[in-house]
Amino acid sequence: MPLHPLSRRNLIVVGAAALLTIVSGVSRADDTIRIGMIPDAGATQVSIDQKAPLQAYLAKELGHPVKLVIPTSYNATVEGLGNGSLDFAYLGGLTFVKAHGRYGVAPLVQRDIDKKFHSLFITQADSSIHALADLKGKTFAFGDINSTSGHLMPYRAMVKAGIDPDKDLKWFRYTGSHAATVQAVAAGVAEAGSVDETVFRALIAENKVDGKKLRVFFTSPDFVDYVWVARKDIDPAIQKKFAEAFLRLTPEHDAAILAILRGNKFVTATAAEYDDIEDVAKRLAMF
Repeated sequence: MPLHPLSRRNLIVVGAAALLTIVSGVSRADDTIRIGMIPDAGATQVSIDQKAPLQAYLAKELGHPVKLVIPTSYNATVEGLGNGSLDFAYLGGLTFVKAHGRYGVAPLVQRDIDKKFHSLFITQADSSIHALADLKGKTFAFGDINSTSGHLMPYRAMVKAGIDPDKDLKWFRYTGSHAATVQAVAAGVAEAGSVDETVFRALIAENKVDGKKLRVFFTSPDFVDYVWVARKDIDPAIQKKFAEAFLRLTPEHDAAILAILRGNKFVTATAAEYDDIEDVAKRLAMF
């Protein structure tokens, strides 16, 4: 799986253009509710098909047809909320901060685990890497440039450990998603990488990657991450229905849907929770 070095600016431009390719020409005259999901576990038609139970559930709860959309990048999802092609979306912490600042999106709900989330640093099982300090001179895979758990917080962890990714790594690349990062490390394309803890565990549990080939060598401190949001001009009554649909989910009755969402319980989200994410992004010149 080739990893292509792209500048941060170029990657964002490519992502925005890709979204326009996906959603341009879609009529907004119908009553279909369009829900975007950042490509945290891969952006393919297969991943959309696997989310059919979630789509059906939300259509029933909202009383409208629902279309799930996985844009090609995190930034493309943000732009979908801004240009009106998406009504609701699932965002990471950093993408929420950007979408909230640019377009006034409203935070609705998040998994309870998103209150104290973690990035995992992974390497091959027989690697000589056992600590962040061992990353000097090594190759590294981040996820999407706008990913909180795949880039922002791992970058911060390296800096706090005395590692300057721009100078101390042999090279680093952006894979575009957590799943791609895991596969890159498993295949030896990169010697180490940073990923979402829930995606990593799900890939192993689903036998999409051989867990025996990989090892977690560092877990980040807690941070707040993913959140479901609404475009600012969505009817408040629909926003409330959307939030309540998630808050009602229980493992006893909705196991299949919760498995898709990689969680067990949803709670209300607030914008203030993400102040630290915004501060980190600004201090690291990522915002």
